[in-house]
Parts: sequence; structure tokens; C-alpha cells
Amino acid sequence: MNAEEVVSLADIQAAAGRIADHAIRTHSARSQTLSAITGADLVLKFENLQFTASFKDRGAANRLLTLDDAERERGVVAASAGNHAQAVAYHGGRLDIDTTIVMPVTAPFSKVTHTGQLGAAVVIAGETVSESAEAAAAIAEEEGRTFVHPYDDRAVIAGQGTCGLEFGVDHPDLEVVVVPVGGGGLAAGMSTALKALLPGIEVIGVQTEAYPAMVRALADEPPPEFRNETLADGIAVKKPGELTTPVLREHLDDLVVVDEPAIEHAVSLLAEVEKTVAEGAGAAALAGVLADPLRFDGRCTGVVISGGNIDTRVLASVLLRELVRDGRMLVLGITIKDRPGQLAPVINRIAEMGANIIDVAHSRLFDHVSTRQTFIEVQLETRDSHHADAVIAALEADGHRVERMSQ
Repeated sequence: MNAEEVVSLADIQAAAGRIADHAIRTHSARSQTLSAITGADLVLKFENLQFTASFKDRGAANRLLTLDDAERERGVVAASAGNHAQAVAYHGGRLDIDTTIVMPVTAPFSKVTHTGQLGAAVVIAGETVSESAEAAAAIAEEEGRTFVHPYDDRAVIAGQGTCGLEFGVDHPDLEVVVVPVGGGGLAAGMSTALKALLPGIEVIGVQTEAYPAMVRALADEPPPEFRNETLADGIAVKKPGELTTPVLREHLDDLVVVDEPAIEHAVSLLAEVEKTVAEGAGAAALAGVLADPLRFDGRCTGVVISGGNIDTRVLASVLLRELVRDGRMLVLGITIKDRPGQLAPVINRIAEMGANIIDVAHSRLFDHVSTRQTFIEVQLETRDSHHADAVIAALEADGHRVERMSQ
């Protein structure tokens, strides 16, 4: 099977007309600050601004709009732990199509609740999405529903391709586009559209090193052993699509992997610089650029922010971890004499150095501290790592033993 047999530019253009009133035509814009950081002429495509906060709206809408009257009457079923579930539920409700979503027991409560609020009947089954998909297939067989696959479906791929169509039309000067890859639906659709619209453009896919299933598939290697923890859960796919793999084999110029710190850094940069919320998978493309800046130096580079569904607690943790990595937040362990009035000079010195004290705790119970000493932990906010080093140097110059506890 070749790429043209799976999806064509005409299919994507038809999908664009079909979903015009159902999915948002998201804007894209150059980022001056991120361009300065990466060295590339960076253009961002904000798919996190779709109604359900991911590109999945496009494929779900197109697939449901291609159902005939009998299929609409019987309804649909899908399996997902997040974005695909919400997209199918949302568009099913808008189109008055009865929708059942099978979600694994590990799905976040917030996403289960939101999917139900969008009008779908939610069934909890299976430990993983793969097991949920088996349950969904059984429901489709038993009830005569149409199974809406998250990526291995021609109409879904064509719908996702409309993102590339918009990107190419809005920015014909693009030289390279970077896109996250899980099952491959978004990358297959976008690469098809971009290669047809902009001959010579380079399309690069990005996977998390925790789930490099497509990397192995394109290399004709067996699936890797997976570790299941990744911030980029939206592209944590164990088995790439049978339809998407030949498309990516033909259209992708490269497929790279990024690690977890790179993804966290990208999420943090998008929040701090662009004031936009991206989930781990949504920030993976930017992580790919940051991991190899020389490759994109001076080139007009499109980056797809594919989704923004990240738990607020997780986002808070990512942002705090980034502050620690940058040296803007740190915990110092300081040994002082156990006498009245010894803490005040330490606090005053930190204040004189311009650092902000967030918290102070002390203990006399550590083995490495003399009974005539006390050990205090001070959580600080500083401007950057150089400022943090200066604070530590000043405390040591005052005769205190200082340990950096947060790194």
C-alpha cells in the first residue's frame, strides 16, 4: 500500500470543506522570543485552541460527517483515555449521533467526567487503551455501532490533514514542519498536505523515547519494551497504525525521539513565553527543535502545538521543576550554631543578596550536625543560576556550611 492509496490532497481538501463549520481554523503565528532561543524562524500552529483543546476535533468531525443515515442511526463507539474521547463525544453530541466511549480504568477522572458532560455514554473497561479498544470492538459488533479509530482510519487521517493544509496556505515560506507522532494520524495527514502544497518542504516527526513505536516500525524492527510513564501520554502508542505507517515511510524526512526533560522544558517555555498551555504531546514538536537547534538554525520552521489537555496539578509540577532546573528555585541546607540570634544574620544576608525566601525549616536531629549546631533548610527564589551561586557564595563567605538540596 502506498501513501496515495491511504489519503490524497483531494481527500484532505474535501475534509476541509466538510468540517469548516465544525472545527476551528486555528491561527498560526511567528514567535519572536522562541525564534531567538532556538535560532530558527519559528512559526507555531495552535491546535490547543480547538474546542476540546486538541487537533482530534478535526478527524473526529470528518469521520462522523462521512457516516450515512443508517450508520448515524446506529451510533458510534470509540476507545480513548483522553483527547480522541472528548472529540468524538463533542461532535457526536453536536451531530445528534448516539456515542459510547470506552475508557480504561487508568483514565484521569477529569477526562472521564468531561467526556460524559459532552454527551457520551462512558464505559470503563480495560487497564489500557488497547484493552478498551477490544471492549469497544465488542460493543460495535453487538450493537451495530461504527467504531471510530483514533488514527487508523482514512477519514480521520484526512481530517487531521486539514491542519497541514491550513499551515501551508497561511505560511507558504515554511521550509520544515515538526509534528508529534503517536499512532501517526496527524503526521500522516499533515505530511500528505504539506508535501503536495509545498514541494521541497521537510517534515520531521517527533516521538518520546518512552514510546518509539513508529521509529521501530519505519526501521522494520520489532516493537520495543515500553516503560509506561511519560508526560507525553497523547503520543504514548504501543502499536502504530497499519494505514499511517506506509504514509509516514513515504513522506517523513526524519523521525526523532526526545526525552522527558526536553518535553517538560518545552511545556514550560510555551507557558512562560507564549502564555499558552500545552500538554506533553502538544509540546513534543518544540522539544524536537530544542534538542537539535543547529538543524533548524535560520530556517522557517513550523511547530504544531497539537493539544493543551494537561492536568493542572501536573502542569504546576512541571513549571516548578523547570524553576529548579534553571536555578530560579532552590533549597539550601545551612548549618549554623545553635544559639539565640543565629538565624537572623542568615535571613538578612539572603535578603541583602536580593533572593526571595519562600520557606524556612530547621532541625537538630541530623547525625551530621553537632549537638551544638542546627540545620536549616531554606527554600529560595532567585533570578537565575548565577544569582543562586552568588547567594551561596555570600553565605559561605560568612562562615556557614551550605549544601544545595534541590539538585
